[in-house]
Amino acid sequence: MKETIMNWKETTSAFWSKRSTSQKSIFIGSILIVILLIAGITFMTTNSKLVPLYNNLSLQEVGQIKTELDSRRIQYELEDGGTTITVPEQQVDSLLVDLAGQGIPNSGNIDYSFFSENASWGITDNEFSIMKLDAMQTELGNLMQGIEGIENAKVMINMPKDPVFVSESTQEASASIVLSTQPGYQFQGNQIESLYHLVSKAVPNLPPDNIVIMNQFFEYFDRNAHTAQGTQDAHSYQQSVKKDVERDIQRRLQQMLGAMVGMENVIVSVTSDVDFTQENRIEELVEPVDLENMEGLPVSIETIHETYSGNPVIGGIEGTGEGDIANYPGAVEGEGGEYELVKETINNEFNRIRKEIVESPYKVRDLGIQVAVNNVIDSTEDGIQYLTQQDENAVEAGIASILNSIVGTSIDKEYGEVIPEEKISIVFQEFAGDTAIPEQPAPVIPLWMYIAGAVLLIIIITLVVLLIRNRNEEEEIVEETITAQTTTEVPDMPDNEQSESVIRRKQLEKIAKDKPEDFAKLLRSWIGED
Repeated sequence: MKETIMNWKETTSAFWSKRSTSQKSIFIGSILIVILLIAGITFMTTNSKLVPLYNNLSLQEVGQIKTELDSRRIQYELEDGGTTITVPEQQVDSLLVDLAGQGIPNSGNIDYSFFSENASWGITDNEFSIMKLDAMQTELGNLMQGIEGIENAKVMINMPKDPVFVSESTQEASASIVLSTQPGYQFQGNQIESLYHLVSKAVPNLPPDNIVIMNQFFEYFDRNAHTAQGTQDAHSYQQSVKKDVERDIQRRLQQMLGAMVGMENVIVSVTSDVDFTQENRIEELVEPVDLENMEGLPVSIETIHETYSGNPVIGGIEGTGEGDIANYPGAVEGEGGEYELVKETINNEFNRIRKEIVESPYKVRDLGIQVAVNNVIDSTEDGIQYLTQQDENAVEAGIASILNSIVGTSIDKEYGEVIPEEKISIVFQEFAGDTAIPEQPAPVIPLWMYIAGAVLLIIIITLVVLLIRNRNEEEEIVEETITAQTTTEVPDMPDNEQSESVIRRKQLEKIAKDKPEDFAKLLRSWIGED
């Protein structure tokens, strides 16, 4: 076995020493490339993608999950300062179900389920009150965490003591809330009001004025979002509204114009001027019911109709009595006549309207829209083909009609007549590059790696075949050399004192007798040397 190893070693050394420097470099480089290729393919195929299992964990919860994963020997990594745990993607769903079945993670907070699971008769009123308050705080925090824009919520409630005497008034509760909001998220006025209403109704005897809400950046959220603490909050609100208006119009235009000329061939920019002046007013109006005839609704009607016909009597009886006036003329018959009186009184009721008007929190005072269109139709090796002037005019007319409609309906009419042509700008220009956001391709092994691996594998197989063939040739040469040396070997002669010429002659005779072919080769070699 040792001799075989030595022969292999000598053969390999001889083969390697006969190779040139370039051949040695190619052979070593091929082996290294194949090793690296195999290692890379193995790493990419066996390395599992890690995805988050839980986010925003406390240190206590991280310790519980880490212990369970260590006991199961599951690969995991800690990120975001230890608040996020990532595990292999194919194990996320099963781990979520298993850990939830074991009650992991357990934050240690008490919720209302604690009372049903740990009910006992030995608990005191003081202990019950403390656990009830803790459960109330936990449940409120959990409710707020389910609201968009809130990642975490801590609630502290101060409950007053119950009055001892009936004459004492009940004190009001108070609450302090700290929210961990998502970066860049802005709450609207109705959302903040909903938070105050939620806490006020969940805690007994807690008026909204006794609630304080702030975030992790020490920014307070008042009930009225428009009267926030400091000018910075009002400015942030106004800027967010302005961006919302511009972003909404820009997205709609981008979608519409992209369907016409292609998403990659149009860019839309929108600027706006928003008026945040608010106005509250009360209007008391009186209007007729019938607007066409300007008449009201009749409530009561009074009609008087008087008629008379005949000869009226002028004067009276001549005064002759005690109580009569002397010499008063008597009745004289007058001329005949007629009398008629028609009188109608109508009481109408009109519409009395009382309006309490609260103006919109903002109005779009001015709007500017800029559109850039790519005028390149096709780009080949022969040259670049642009839109003709006729095509540009047609595209511009179609875009302008859309922009005029949007500008006309977006700007408030209170600020005067709107001329849409002055608010829009359309430019045809060759784009320098693709404005579309490229999609991220899925990580796959490229085809060239397979081709390179196959080529390197063929090269290695060829080199191995050549190595084996050369080694076989070397072995044949070595065997022939050994055979030649053994054939010319002189056998041992007896240790008797003989002359040198006699010894040679006897050796030659023995060789010629035993191996005539070798003897003939030996003679030919001697003749060739002479």
